[in-house]
Amino acid sequence: MNESALKNCLLLIENRDRVKTVFRWDYSIIHLACAGIYTSKGLEVNLPVLQGCKELLKNKVSFFSNFRGTARAPIVAMLATSKNPEQTLDNALTVYGMLKKEFWTSSYLPLTAMIIAQSAEPYQYEAITARTRRIYNRMKSEHPFLTSSEDSTNCALLALSGKSDDEMIYDIEACYSFLKPYFFSSNAVQSLSHILALGQGSSEEKCRKALDLYFGLKSAGYKYGTSYELPTLGVLTFTQVPNRQIISEMIEINNWLAHQKGFGFFSSISSRQRLMYAGIVTMREYINEELMQSTAVNSVISIIQATEAAMCAAACASAAASASSSSH
Repeated sequence: MNESALKNCLLLIENRDRVKTVFRWDYSIIHLACAGIYTSKGLEVNLPVLQGCKELLKNKVSFFSNFRGTARAPIVAMLATSKNPEQTLDNALTVYGMLKKEFWTSSYLPLTAMIIAQSAEPYQYEAITARTRRIYNRMKSEHPFLTSSEDSTNCALLALSGKSDDEMIYDIEACYSFLKPYFFSSNAVQSLSHILALGQGSSEEKCRKALDLYFGLKSAGYKYGTSYELPTLGVLTFTQVPNRQIISEMIEINNWLAHQKGFGFFSSISSRQRLMYAGIVTMREYINEELMQSTAVNSVISIIQATEAAMCAAACASAAASASSSSH
């Protein structure tokens, strides 16, 4: 493993351990998602800032709000990595108020509000919120039984893109039709299709790259997750790096992580979740490269946004499932 990859691995672990001290009672997968938010931006957890953002959320939002539900810790991490946490939270609450007029409230809606608040100007909020609902309606008409509140986050990402509604829906449906025969979970395939629609290139090219990554890892003896992990695989298709190189680095990073505390056989992090984070660390390598080109800045921001959304959705879903099973 090269020096830069090792540095990012160590950053992920250090960030996870620091997050643990602030959110002691949260699930390990939530700690890791928060660490991933920092690591995907190349940042180290500043404990006083993170603790301060936790208190900020507690003071500004009622106990019964979804902002303090399953997504609380990732939201705090997103606030702590913003330039102005208090203003970001105020903006997110404004967007959340708009979203509640368009969607049933859920644990995913605050994440949707955070993404819009961090990615757009206040004068754009109303239009983007309306477009988020419009895209959701189009998805719902295509897949009435698959589309649910958890898709609102991806709808917001799509609403922030420069593509037209028709272009995006066509791209999503083309990706879904191409990928569905390969995976059991229709929900995961739909989420992966949403992420792929954010990228450039033809639907077939993007799908083939995602499948090549999946089957390339599988043929090397590494089974990538096909549930909530799948959308994160789509983020890896955004880079211009050959799949062979991505797979090689993911395997190196995964094998190194497997010997670290909290990632091994007896940890609560599954091997498939570990491989997902190996992909996130690998992607961080190429974000560094792409930032060297000024024309790539917007695409890099999109990559980070998509990574945050996919990680948070996976972590919240996993934590919710764990909470449900432990209550029975």
